[in-house]
Amino acid sequence: MRVRGHCPGCGTDRLLPGRDTDGTPVCRDCADITRDFFCDRCGFEGLLLGRRLCERCTLADTLTRLLDDGTGRIAPSLLPLVTTLLEMDRPKSRLIWLRNPNIVRLLLGLATGAIPLTHEGLHQETPWRTVVHLRDLLIDSGVLPRVDRQLMLYQRWLTERLIIIEEPEHRRLLHHFATWHQMRRLRAKAEKSPLGRSQTNQVKQEITQAGAFLAWLADRSGTIEHCRQADLDAWHTEKLATRRPAQTFLRWCMRTGRMPRLTLPPQVINQDQAPLHQHRRLVMLRRALNDDSLPERTRVAAALVLLYAQSVTRIVGLTLDDVTDDGTTVTVRLGDPPSPLPEPVADLMRSYLRSHQHLTCASSRSSRWLFPGRQPGQPMNPASLQDHLRKGGVPPQRGRTSAIRHLVLQAPAPVIAKALGYHDKTATRLVTEAGGTWSRYAPGDHTR
Repeated sequence: MRVRGHCPGCGTDRLLPGRDTDGTPVCRDCADITRDFFCDRCGFEGLLLGRRLCERCTLADTLTRLLDDGTGRIAPSLLPLVTTLLEMDRPKSRLIWLRNPNIVRLLLGLATGAIPLTHEGLHQETPWRTVVHLRDLLIDSGVLPRVDRQLMLYQRWLTERLIIIEEPEHRRLLHHFATWHQMRRLRAKAEKSPLGRSQTNQVKQEITQAGAFLAWLADRSGTIEHCRQADLDAWHTEKLATRRPAQTFLRWCMRTGRMPRLTLPPQVINQDQAPLHQHRRLVMLRRALNDDSLPERTRVAAALVLLYAQSVTRIVGLTLDDVTDDGTTVTVRLGDPPSPLPEPVADLMRSYLRSHQHLTCASSRSSRWLFPGRQPGQPMNPASLQDHLRKGGVPPQRGRTSAIRHLVLQAPAPVIAKALGYHDKTATRLVTEAGGTWSRYAPGDHTR
């Protein structure tokens, strides 16, 4: 009942519920099926539910019932949400979603005004995952103004995290740290570009490890005001990598006079993340460009990692507007100016843009992300794209490191940094680590 296409018997494009003698799908007329599958309301041929209505008409009736504002009509403010839901692919998934009792309660509350149709009103509702998905739909349909999703999720997480801290002084100190340091930085970044999950995950780790340090210090009969160098050394002796995020909190405490100025251990380079050999990187790139068994999404992402040294977080942040094709050259806006894609990478990108996979996702038709996610109006989760790359034989971090080290040896670091969106200092440091010579000209008079 979900197989559609051109019937080999009569050549019409319609539902193919029958099978011929060879097992090939055919239409009901060619299969001599007497029952018809046309919706009594809209005439669409497909799976019929109660009252002989198709799934989309059934969805429309369900939404009309749930979003009734008490006058027998859909609340006018929620009409754009109804339009968005009805335009989505797979109406069956929306019908299943509407069976959730929490969704029913939230929609009824929004329609009748019991729940304010604002971000603040939804912020008070539970469960938070259900509320977040509904909020994404409201934003994507234009009912609610756009806000930074990751910042909003972090604020909710922070509220729940601070509640479980028993010591009032610890809770107060962490609240001040989050308010006057973390939130200021996150808001400043969000004004420039949408926050990524990695950024909010980092600040979550800072809060978690800061709270762990305060509890650990209290067990040693100490307070942050009387912290000693021996305490910091002992804290970092065990599980250095796990406890390192607390250093942001410790530096803030030192800078604001909440603890003595002490010495923190230096960063240790993880040798397991050594860059790939140049030959190995090119082998991976060749496979990404030529192996048709890999999904196009994985192949395009692998090319951006291995050729242009882009992080997975930045790749999922690309939109369709960042890719331009004038018929001769395909460019991607990674920095300034946009970077041209060489063949056959350009052909791969054209093929990917022609596919419907990046234009439509299960939850939103209006998505402009180059790598759309499953949540309405949201890009693909960076962790999911990392998994796809690893399954395709491409280690994202090591491949990116190998690519950028090779690039900074081919051109001046500032040029590479500007073209690929890197910071000048980062590119210069990579030149030094790679043994480059762009910044090591011999001294003396070079006019002779």
